[in-house]
Amino acid sequence: MPMQPWFSDAKLGIFLHYGIYAVDGVPESWAFYTGDVPHDRYMRQLDGFTASRYDPRAWADLFARTGARYAVLTARHHDGVALWGTAHGDLNVVRRTPAGRDLVAPYVDALRERGLKVGLYYSHSDWNHPDYASVVHPDPPAHDGVATNPYVTPKDGVEDPAAWARYLAYRDGQVGELVERFRPDLLWFDGEWERSEEQWRIRELARRILAGNPETVLNARMLSQGDYATPEQGLPVRIPDGPWELCLTVNDSWGHQPADDRHKSVGMLVRYFAETIGMGGNLLLGVGPREDGTVPEAQAERLTGLGDWIARHADAVYGTSAGLPPGHHYGPSTLSADGRTLYLFCFDAPREHVAVRGLRTPVKRVRVVGTGAELGHVVVGGLHEVPGVTWIDAPAPGDIDPYATVLALELDGDLDVYRGKGRD
Repeated sequence: MPMQPWFSDAKLGIFLHYGIYAVDGVPESWAFYTGDVPHDRYMRQLDGFTASRYDPRAWADLFARTGARYAVLTARHHDGVALWGTAHGDLNVVRRTPAGRDLVAPYVDALRERGLKVGLYYSHSDWNHPDYASVVHPDPPAHDGVATNPYVTPKDGVEDPAAWARYLAYRDGQVGELVERFRPDLLWFDGEWERSEEQWRIRELARRILAGNPETVLNARMLSQGDYATPEQGLPVRIPDGPWELCLTVNDSWGHQPADDRHKSVGMLVRYFAETIGMGGNLLLGVGPREDGTVPEAQAERLTGLGDWIARHADAVYGTSAGLPPGHHYGPSTLSADGRTLYLFCFDAPREHVAVRGLRTPVKRVRVVGTGAELGHVVVGGLHEVPGVTWIDAPAPGDIDPYATVLALELDGDLDVYRGKGRD
């Protein structure tokens, strides 16, 4: 099945880690896994999870203003607490918390009302399920204590295949509910490192998902059946093969942790975003709502700040692909769908000129995106097959964007760049 075209065109998504962990503001699921919080104290958060101000339409409005085209909600994290009234197990917010209602259905409806694609996160693992710690990974990774953690692996190392079969039936049943009830455009899986692909029965799970909705996009944590890569918390130096998405938090935490005030500035988020789309990826920006369902003001302000910048530069964002390879321009760039307009992102105010190296295609016109100001340009040098340097006049101070100025180079033909070493 080819990748759904909406994904690469989306550019920006919002990643919502919402669950009982927001009650005490502790790390989602990991708090008890690592022993930082006793398990019983972690689970007592069920009693304080109210979703009393849960308004997914307000979420959708905020995401649309941010410029996002999709969102991903943690339908069930590693702690096993489902945000919908699943028929498979009773650990869910409908039956076990004061919220007392399905939180997934109104989220799905609100996103679709705003024309946003619907993503649901689901963890393969469930550290609360009685049948989960029943088998041993044949080649466990060195990180996260997979081989020794009692929530993952039987203490005595003795496997129970019947228990594992029950667990897979539970997981398959819940994933089936998500597909049948909500028909998500994207399923974002996690927890895959704790078992092998064969143990997870990944191929069989993918077949069931796609039989229910053939257009479902699957992330790389569906292993061989994944459609796109999901690097986290840092831009890759080399562009991943195929479609990809950078998962990045607004502060340092996925879920709501009120003590975490290390929020990235709007300028930082603009840079992350521009670098990501300039490398052909999407940015999935992580937000952690409070237990009542409201998005913290510090995060909402940064989302709207990013959205204002995107709105001013929409032509350089949507309907584009990765631009110049590294080394041609000091900053990211994107290319219009017809290959005739090159967008250069300048994070610092240009002084005197902006230079582009190795550009074979003649430039007809240069303008500042957002203001329309036209800039002069000249090509200097060049010999035989090696093109000269295109020097573009620096924009006037009034045309400089506070976060990133974008220049549109209208080309006289398809983009063609020189990648050689020059004459010996």
